[in-house]
Amino acid sequence: MPIKVLIIDDSALVRETLSQILNSDPDIKVIATASDPIFGVKKIKVERPDVIVLDIEMARMDGLTFLRKMNETVDPIPCVVCSTMVAEGSENAMKALEYGAAALLQKPALGTRKFLEESKVRICDAVRSAYKSTSNIKKLIPSPISSRIHSPQPKLSADVILEKPTSLTTPLETTEKIVVVGASTGGTEALKDFLTMLPDDAPGIVIVQHMPEHFTAAFASRLDGLCKIHVKEAQNGDAVIQGQALIAPGNYHCLLKRSGSRYFVEIKEGPLVSRHRPSVDVLFRSAARYAGKNAIGIIMTGMGDDGAKGMREMHDAGAFTIAQDEASCIVYGMPGEAVKNGGVDKIVPLSNIAQTMMNSALIRSR
Repeated sequence: MPIKVLIIDDSALVRETLSQILNSDPDIKVIATASDPIFGVKKIKVERPDVIVLDIEMARMDGLTFLRKMNETVDPIPCVVCSTMVAEGSENAMKALEYGAAALLQKPALGTRKFLEESKVRICDAVRSAYKSTSNIKKLIPSPISSRIHSPQPKLSADVILEKPTSLTTPLETTEKIVVVGASTGGTEALKDFLTMLPDDAPGIVIVQHMPEHFTAAFASRLDGLCKIHVKEAQNGDAVIQGQALIAPGNYHCLLKRSGSRYFVEIKEGPLVSRHRPSVDVLFRSAARYAGKNAIGIIMTGMGDDGAKGMREMHDAGAFTIAQDEASCIVYGMPGEAVKNGGVDKIVPLSNIAQTMMNSALIRSR
């Protein structure tokens, strides 16, 4: 069966053009269109789509409000936001990602029809990607689709990214504290709150936030302007140093490595791990291996279980591990799974994570 799509856009021209584009792909079928989210909800009640293509600026209810409400439900439908208002690094783009958009497509203010027609492959790929998204993996299992769309890949572990260690143990030649952080849905705002609370002499930090390619640099730049510490998108070989946070680039795995007493990051391509790239599990497992008891791990709001296994490995290697509590999470999936897996030393509200981390770094450095 093809992927069923609902288009919600206040422009009749856009609805028509997107319908023609998506219906031209044999693996996709537009089952309904709506001029705003209120009408869209009525269409969903008649027949549930697999993916929603969503505009932002609409009458009665804007797309961001609908997206937020959708991703607060028990069984959200993945949404591709297609709008003139999601320029790279814009506030709307950041909010759309925070509210759980599976993909973002920016329409031009003029020449929309020509742009959409020329972007056919990109639009269809965005719908496929959304259909396969982690937040909706349970719908993939019972819903066979045509052979041209690959069935869901096995849920790979960090073994596919991390090379086998050359020895059973790696000597820790430094006592410098390193912090690794994982977050997903709701994480952009949670990270902002956490990082802005840190002093300029905070330990070096490496962050994986599930975010599409090309958006992490703008996200890091935005945070850099708000924080006492320096925040930047990680590049291969960047040193992990005091007073700086590195954010894994979208669509690449980020590993913590060490050479002597120097910590640095390695940016790698590779398959999805725990159905994500970058994967929190990859970062956390590398921290367990190369930093051990010198590491502090933090897992924040997010859907799914990415990071739960890696945090347990960090815990078992002697690291101090922190999970955001359920009350302060947008989605308690990732922290909740880490707690269930036995890898969490302390569960604290978002407002207390920075202080808890700094206290731990101070105590463990003595």
